[in-house]
Order: sequence, then structure tokens, then C-alpha cells
Amino acid sequence: MSALLELDAISLAYDTPQGLLTIVNSLDLTLERGHIGCLLGASGCGKTSVLRAIAGFEPLRAGRILLDKQVLSTEHKRVDPEHRQVGMMFQDYALFPHLSVEKNVAFGLRRWEKVARADRVASLLALVGLEAVAHRYPHELSGGQQQRVALARAMAPNPELLLLDEPFSNLDIDTRERLAFEVRDILKASGHTALLVTHNQAEAFAIADRIGVMRSGAIEQWDTPFQLHKHPVNDFVADFIRREALMTQRAQAYLRGGEAGEMVIS
Repeated sequence: MSALLELDAISLAYDTPQGLLTIVNSLDLTLERGHIGCLLGASGCGKTSVLRAIAGFEPLRAGRILLDKQVLSTEHKRVDPEHRQVGMMFQDYALFPHLSVEKNVAFGLRRWEKVARADRVASLLALVGLEAVAHRYPHELSGGQQQRVALARAMAPNPELLLLDEPFSNLDIDTRERLAFEVRDILKASGHTALLVTHNQAEAFAIADRIGVMRSGAIEQWDTPFQLHKHPVNDFVADFIRREALMTQRAQAYLRGGEAGEMVIS
């Protein structure tokens, strides 16, 4: 497969009263066409800043961002977000409350011919399993349904790359895990290339072909879920994977009915 997204030694930094604050430092990443990648790390590690830079919302201090061999960003050049062929799904879904499900999905297709637009919306609602609620409004849907509407809307213009910013963070743990698998199936069925950010290892391992474990603005290891588990490149990655797996196990045990907050690990 060929590389669709390439981050070539990108750096992000901001001027502050105390001096230059570096958020991301010389980060490299290659994501192949049709693959799902994930940036995984604790809050403040720089993963969302990377996503925003790819979308065109943050300028680079150094390095390059390329999509299908076309340069989107350098220190001196930045293609406008609307011209990047990049779709973004936000953490809070950002659905329009006054528009129905089908009109939310069709929002980015206003320049399409009417019949083509209707066909595209219908096919996407079928793909995400929401044909039956096409005429409902966001407040009438569950959190999981709203998430799938937001995904369908991001996919509607058929962007080269989809960016997902903590897409499951507003959902309970059981719904998160179920929808992570559903979203993976949807993206694979549509053939889309996607990059998401999350702090939740269970989500990352459920959805991603490649995961980048981040620390302090750098990727410690960019690898398959299997390799991260079996062959961590350093103690930080090994400890991170082990610690997050234990936290997920405890949360699941609690939800299975631990007495008065007791966490019983089975």
C-alpha cells in the first residue's frame, strides 16, 4: 500500500510570556491508504495538536505535512482547511440541533446535484444503520446514534482523510467499546483512511491498524497493536500499555457489579 498521510519532522510551538512553548517536537508518522491510525497518550502529550495541524487549524514551526504527496503545511505555507480534502469529527459531534439527521449528513454536500446528494445521504445512513431515524433530530437520538450521524456527515464529501478527535469520550464504557468496533467496520467498509486521537487504550486497540504511543510531543512507538503488546520499544511504552490495560480491566469489573464500589478482577 502507498502512504496517504506523511508527517515529516513536524514541530508545533507557541509564544508565551515565559518564552517559546514546544508542544510537538520533530514528529514523524506515515499512514497508509485505507488504514486506521491512532495517536494514544495522556492529556497534554500533544496528540490533539497534531490532529489540528493536519486539519489546517495550527501552523507548523518546522517540518512538513503531506497528503497523497501534496504538501499541505510547512513553516512558510499552509493550505486552508476547506481545501485539504480532510474531514473532521469533533469530540462533541457538533451536530446542528435544528436540522434532521439526513440534513445534518447532507450539510457538506450543498453544491452537489440534488439527486446525487440524496443518493449519497441514503447510502451513508444505510452504512451507519440509521435509515430508520433519518427524519429525527439530534436531541431525539442516543449518544451512540449521534456519534454515527457525525461520522456519516464527516464521510459525506468523501474526503481523502478522516480525523476523529476523542470520538467516544462522551459515551459510557460499554457503549464506547461496542461503537469502536462498529466505527472500525464502517470505515473499513467505506475504504476510508482515518486518524483518531484518544487517551483510552481499549478504544485504540479496538479500532486502529497502527497506534502511536505519545509522550511529551513525540511518538515513542508507531506500530501494530500486537507489536505494542508483545514488543514495546522501551520501558515507557511497556509501562503505559500495562497500566492502561489494568485501568480498563478494573473499570469493566466495577461495571459488572462490584459491591459498593468494590472492584473485583476476574
